[in-house]
Amino acid sequence: MSETSPTVVVLTALPVEYDAVRAHLDDTEELVHDDGTRVERGRLAGTPWTLAVAELGEGAMNAAALTMQLVSWLRPEALLFVGVAGGLKDDIELGDVVVGTKVYAVQGGKVTPEGFQARPEVWHGSHRLVQAARSALRDLAVEGVRGHRKPIACGDVVLADHESAFADFIRRNYGDAYAIEMEGSGAAHAAHLSGQLDALVIRGISDRANAEKADDDASGSQERAAAQAACVAVGVLRKHRPRGGASSSAGSSGSEEGPHRDGGGRYGGDHIDFRGGTFHGPVIGKQVGGQR
Repeated sequence: MSETSPTVVVLTALPVEYDAVRAHLDDTEELVHDDGTRVERGRLAGTPWTLAVAELGEGAMNAAALTMQLVSWLRPEALLFVGVAGGLKDDIELGDVVVGTKVYAVQGGKVTPEGFQARPEVWHGSHRLVQAARSALRDLAVEGVRGHRKPIACGDVVLADHESAFADFIRRNYGDAYAIEMEGSGAAHAAHLSGQLDALVIRGISDRANAEKADDDASGSQERAAAQAACVAVGVLRKHRPRGGASSSAGSSGSEEGPHRDGGGRYGGDHIDFRGGTFHGPVIGKQVGGQR
């Protein structure tokens, strides 16, 4: 595969999630970081993207730390967290997919004599990726994929009782959340700290966050939900375009030669490319004898 192809890092927590994403890749190879973190990198056919898929394990803190490492190592253009979640709304079904317009970290707050007062943090999904998801979900609906662009709640809690005090806390303070999971806030925060990195959380609904969770899992709901989430992630990336302007054909590198195009569509002339950089004050240059 081309070393210059634009990269998307796809994060998962569980083996079933990892396997669902990996099934969409061609020409995979394993890469190992100096600290031991492993990814499989492969091509997403029909797109300019190279995908690097990682299985991080459970929890937001773990996700945040390893996401920072992976972003620093692989320098991706986009980051997706793809996996399963519990559904929080009556109109959501097992196998539906929630694309996170927002991700809430739900456990921050203040304990007062009047009770616990929530102090949430929130990260919005990348506008570019949410828009790509909007288009992708319309296409996938024809194939029977039910998708929702809605907020997602994230906490280091497995919710398996919809009548619990914690479930009531979620309903009172995060009433617009459609799903609950454990890693999205960590990945979203790491993406935010990395600067202008497009990031999105995509979750397939494998249970209803109630006492029937174990029965749902035993029925194969996690496998189905993970497969649907991976399908939506692929659909999003088929719509999403690299920032450098790569074409949608497979194997395109996404690079451009400079900031000024000639009549043939190529960049050229006596120009310096500062795209993506930061500078202050005038830039002065002189060309002598064909050299700058």
